[in-house]
Amino acid sequence: MNPARAPRERRSDARLLAVDAASGRHADLQVEDLPSLLRPGDLLVVNDAATLPASLQGRVAGAGEGAAVELRLAGAAAESVEATAAAPATATEDTFWAVLFGAGDWRTPTEQRPAPPVLAVGAEIALADALRAVVLEVSAISPRLLRIRFSLRGAALWAALYAHGKPIQYSYLRQEVALWSVQTVYAGRPWAVELPSAGRPLSWEILTRLRQSGVELAWLTHAAGLSSTGEPALDAALPLPERYEIPDTTALLIERTRRRGGRVIAVGTTVVRALEGAARAAAVSGAPGVRLAQRGVTDLILSPDSRLRVVDGILTGIHSPGESHFQLLAAFCPLDLLRKSWEHAGRTGYLCHEFGDLSLIAPKLAPELGYLPAR
Repeated sequence: MNPARAPRERRSDARLLAVDAASGRHADLQVEDLPSLLRPGDLLVVNDAATLPASLQGRVAGAGEGAAVELRLAGAAAESVEATAAAPATATEDTFWAVLFGAGDWRTPTEQRPAPPVLAVGAEIALADALRAVVLEVSAISPRLLRIRFSLRGAALWAALYAHGKPIQYSYLRQEVALWSVQTVYAGRPWAVELPSAGRPLSWEILTRLRQSGVELAWLTHAAGLSSTGEPALDAALPLPERYEIPDTTALLIERTRRRGGRVIAVGTTVVRALEGAARAAAVSGAPGVRLAQRGVTDLILSPDSRLRVVDGILTGIHSPGESHFQLLAAFCPLDLLRKSWEHAGRTGYLCHEFGDLSLIAPKLAPELGYLPAR
């Protein structure tokens, strides 16, 4: 599968592979065709997290002094690797989980980057001017996964991050990307360290047409995390626990949609993790029905055996077998159908990764869809 190597100038030019999860029928469309695939009474739920400039270049200031490193933020400290939905950690505004890389930047594939120095608790990384990071904790998952505290707080910290940081990106891209190009049109709070990419092709024109056709829209905020580090043990632990917040209005819209027989369509795997993680937390707490918790941390990883409590379909990128996202998608349709759709996407030139094309996997799509060809 070929990656998209740059952001599209017109975000809605992405292709759309529509797959009926019940019948196995499909169609090759454009993202602009999305309103024709959804029905009045359906609910589209998006993740409105804005993307932080989460890549920070610096030098080690303690042991191993002078070594050049890159620090990639993995999420606020509430996303502790020990946190769960039932017992989330307490976040502070200056404390983050981060992954340490050796010298270099996005131009070198992550798995080929030199190993960073092994840092102990108390080590410091000088980033820019008065901005430093001190190591508070080294994760048992990997010595590269660190809980760090910045030397600045409040407005001074955010100003330094936005002045010094850059978006996280990977070596398949042709050029350095601007921060504005890794945002959705509806981005709000800066919670994500990587772009919640399934929502990027959705223009305001498409969202307006959806509303005009009777499809309702709802928002939640989910802190999309790192997609790759290049270290097998650390990549195997991804996605790490991530925080989310679901407004009351969104929870009520979901309840109303399900009562009326509409479909709940998640825009991206982060929305699925937030909604299904919240539903499981509510079930564990003994709350009646599936009234969704307002905020929490989810460590949920879906699989082909998972039972979906909230979400009926998903608008997502083109994911390959072996990726954790591919396993999550198998909760929406049989693995055989998922593999066929991936093979079809590869044969017909769909593009993958954050600036790539999309797939809609949902039951009871338009009847004129054709069958996915056998191998």
